[in-house]
Amino acid sequence: MRFQILVALVASLPLCCAASEQEPPHSPLPDNLSIPWQTRAGRDASVGSDAGALPDAPSIELRPLESCGDSSAGFEGWIEAFRRHAVGQQIQPSIVIAALATVRYDDEVVALDRSQAAHKLSFEEFYKRHVSRDRLVRGKEQRRERADLLAKLDERYGVAPEVLVAIWGLETDYGRNVGTRSSLNALATLAYDCRRAERFRGELMSALRILQRGDLAVHDMVGAWAGELGQTQFLPSSYERFAIDFDGDGRANLVGSASDALASTANYLQQHGWRPKEGYGPGTHNFGVLSEWNSSGVYRQTIAKFAAQIGKGKSQ
Repeated sequence: MRFQILVALVASLPLCCAASEQEPPHSPLPDNLSIPWQTRAGRDASVGSDAGALPDAPSIELRPLESCGDSSAGFEGWIEAFRRHAVGQQIQPSIVIAALATVRYDDEVVALDRSQAAHKLSFEEFYKRHVSRDRLVRGKEQRRERADLLAKLDERYGVAPEVLVAIWGLETDYGRNVGTRSSLNALATLAYDCRRAERFRGELMSALRILQRGDLAVHDMVGAWAGELGQTQFLPSSYERFAIDFDGDGRANLVGSASDALASTANYLQQHGWRPKEGYGPGTHNFGVLSEWNSSGVYRQTIAKFAAQIGKGKSQ
């Protein structure tokens, strides 16, 4: 959901990375934003509390939390300072140890971040590359097989079923490819890298809070190179704000539950102003709302056309 990111349509990147720089920085959220997990008593107690502090670290020269670097030099001192900061922000020591004890600086993540805008595709090129006949056929199948779920989401959030299926298909091929890279490594690397350090320090803290409230385990924290998570690729800050436990198992699990992922996507769009029962093609209000999901006009056009085809080609 979502970094959420300016879209760079890079021909050489796999689709799971489509939401990396492409999810735009989130616009200011409305004052009356509903954060569903905050109203679910006991959700964030599922991990259990543990007193104490981090164990003594090996002798490492700590770096200021606000420092950054353009290489791995100094990363170990910075991540140790971040671990201590996280405990000071009420993240349980056991969570900090499990999540950050073995994180490493990932040079490939930095290289991917630097090269995003190297090549952009036209709408026609992008659509042809990412909406194959097979993907369209399976999108129609998903819409049909999940008709009951999608109808409930349409009723609750007002987002057309075909739009949710189209986003799901584009982001991770309907959950088939959520990514394989350690999200914690990626987030820690980008939180130390000078280009967007402040933003990604916040994303890394959001990831720790997701772990603490029990939605995901550390081994679930895999995704695209910029730390996105789940079947519709939410950055941790969006995951924290908009994730929904729709299947009622006590966790908003956007990695393992398609119901949770689709409901969370619908919630994200609704809370960014989606208008029920209105169109979503270029020139409409809802097409503008899609810019909150992805700022690229090409990506939004692809969502709109793909959705219309999944919805049996009806005009939008």
